[in-house]
Amino acid sequence: HLSKAHCLRIMNYSIKSIKWNHFDRSGIYRAKNTMKKILVWFRNDLRISDNEVLYTASMEGEVLPVYIFDPRDFGKTTFGFDKTGPYRAKFLIDSVQDLSNNLKDLEAELLTVVGKPELLLPELVKTYHIDELYVNREVTINEIQIEGKVEEALTIPVRKFWGSTLFHIDDLPFDDINDIPDVFTNFRKKCEKYSEIRRSYPKPDTLNSIKPHQVKEPDLNALVPEMKAPSEKSVISFKGGESNGLKRLKEYIWEKDLLKSYKKTRNGLLGGDYSTKFSAWLANGSVSPRTIYEEVKRYEDERVNNQSTYWLIFELIWRDYFRFSAFKYGSDIFKAGGIQKKDRSWDVNEELFHAWASGKTGIPFIDANMRELNETGFMSNRGRQNVASFLAQNLNIDWRMGAEYFEQMLIDYDPASNYGNWAYNATVGHDPRNRYFNILNQAERYDKDGSYTKYWLDELKHLPNEFIHEPNRIESEQIENSGIEHKIDYPSPIINLEVSYEQIKSRE
Repeated sequence: HLSKAHCLRIMNYSIKSIKWNHFDRSGIYRAKNTMKKILVWFRNDLRISDNEVLYTASMEGEVLPVYIFDPRDFGKTTFGFDKTGPYRAKFLIDSVQDLSNNLKDLEAELLTVVGKPELLLPELVKTYHIDELYVNREVTINEIQIEGKVEEALTIPVRKFWGSTLFHIDDLPFDDINDIPDVFTNFRKKCEKYSEIRRSYPKPDTLNSIKPHQVKEPDLNALVPEMKAPSEKSVISFKGGESNGLKRLKEYIWEKDLLKSYKKTRNGLLGGDYSTKFSAWLANGSVSPRTIYEEVKRYEDERVNNQSTYWLIFELIWRDYFRFSAFKYGSDIFKAGGIQKKDRSWDVNEELFHAWASGKTGIPFIDANMRELNETGFMSNRGRQNVASFLAQNLNIDWRMGAEYFEQMLIDYDPASNYGNWAYNATVGHDPRNRYFNILNQAERYDKDGSYTKYWLDELKHLPNEFIHEPNRIESEQIENSGIEHKIDYPSPIINLEVSYEQIKSRE
């Protein structure tokens, strides 16, 4: 792309009389009435920085920015959960509002509508005399199918970009998407050795925008009956939008200087700063992985370069891997046997599932994590691995029920990472081993003093630390000696963990 300064030197036009956005990518000046009209369809790329779609459109034509609330995204999952729960619904609407505000700073107005894209976009194309549609591609099967329906419904060109991963799909060191290894380490090493990460795109200075006709604001209350912010006990205040995502990035890396110890603290459970929490803004594209990568590299140049700075990049590559794998395997990532097509019999025990989902299994470490999820829409990575392993391995319940429950509850839900991680812990994904977590060992290792468990389980907050992870071991006289006057109102374990581990081993 030609820089603005370079265009000036070459073409010697007056900056006072010509808007930069009147130059196309080749540096040729276009009069406004000859510029093509471009509809920019925002999806999971709710940002103005490092957005190739928006940047390219700003250089090539007049722009109509559009966001569509698709009712299908607010429907029900296979097992009857809400596809978008109250926390993510609010986070999404905040993100769209922030995008709208940021576009106003570029002298553009975001048109928000409710409906199916394949029905609405042809109408918008006709109404605004659009010449071309620009959009970022998605990786999972439902979104790809919608892209196909949109292309079939339109008579104008659809130009699709790739903007959701750290490594661009065209730069992967594989001949075809189907050649991506089924082991993460092989993928990572080859990408690190043979691929380069492209520079991020700057945000446009301004847009030659197409002003939307006078339209009614969509009635989102009808679409999303319930929206709410996380409880005050949440690790941080999750506020949607690029502005807040960049604020969190600056705070974590620069103001609090936490990146230097990320690898050491990332398995924490309690508090706002044991991990980055960037996942919420990455999930809907309020912040791009390349933006985070560039901040990490700048931090390495200006402050410190160590294992922690690399580890954050390592985690971004894991995110890439799940996205490319979802693109490779399509609908298989949502099937009971996963990408391994494993023939395994799963249970669908609603009583046990409800105990797990509501945080009433009688196993404190599991319950504490699930109650955090239910009250805030967030859970640590360590917690997610343990509750997933417990549901799929110890209870042998269909892992997709858990994945769909996470889909409903998580603020930072995205299908590739969610289903990829659940399949991994259910041993039907990118790990051929019969992996499972020893829940009590994990609790002792990561919550030794019980502070996390007590924070989320009020009924256990007065227990002595030695009993916090196994309150069922307390005898009546020990309760009296510990100063607890009443019997603990906490359920007995729904299963015997040791017996369940033997059952897991027998499946090998």
